[in-house]
Amino acid sequence: MSVDHFTGDPRSNHERMLAGDLYIADDPAIAEDQRQAVRRAAAFRSAYDQDPVAAQSRLAELFGAIGQDAFVRAPVHVDYGSRITIGPRTFINMGLTALDVAPITIGADCQIGPHVQLLTPTHPIDPQPRRDKLEAARPITIGDNVWLGGGVIVCPGVTIGDNSVIGAGAVVTRDIPAGVVAVGNPARTVREII
Repeated sequence: MSVDHFTGDPRSNHERMLAGDLYIADDPAIAEDQRQAVRRAAAFRSAYDQDPVAAQSRLAELFGAIGQDAFVRAPVHVDYGSRITIGPRTFINMGLTALDVAPITIGADCQIGPHVQLLTPTHPIDPQPRRDKLEAARPITIGDNVWLGGGVIVCPGVTIGDNSVIGAGAVVTRDIPAGVVAVGNPARTVREII
């Protein structure tokens, strides 16, 4: 039995997605934005293979904003790219997966290890809305001077405070305060940084 989850809502699914509301990812505008992101990421990868330093000039095409002297290693995988902001002097190692259905903000002077995943999409817990393909997203914010070790996964809606360190392989399901070391699955604070 099909349910109309959007009765009385005249917006497109693309508009609902951009607003942070539940939507279904069947909108042609969503598909086109994703195709463009794949092309931009591929162009960056191709340029990176030729000259990693020169390829950095392509990042303004891939991301919503990129700070001065930021450096990103290829490959990079994004949903849209345009909803990602990277602060100055931040280094991102190879294999970043950043699903930017909602905004992803990465501060200045961050160190992002290899194969980090920044995942903003969410799906309903209740079975029927999930079966109906409803989804949404919650933003991720990473403060200044944060170090995410290799393979860290940051879940939807998480904020990581300035100067914190997240140990390799941690799964960050809740906000992490500033100035701490957090490790594990789920990530938990193990000490303050003095």
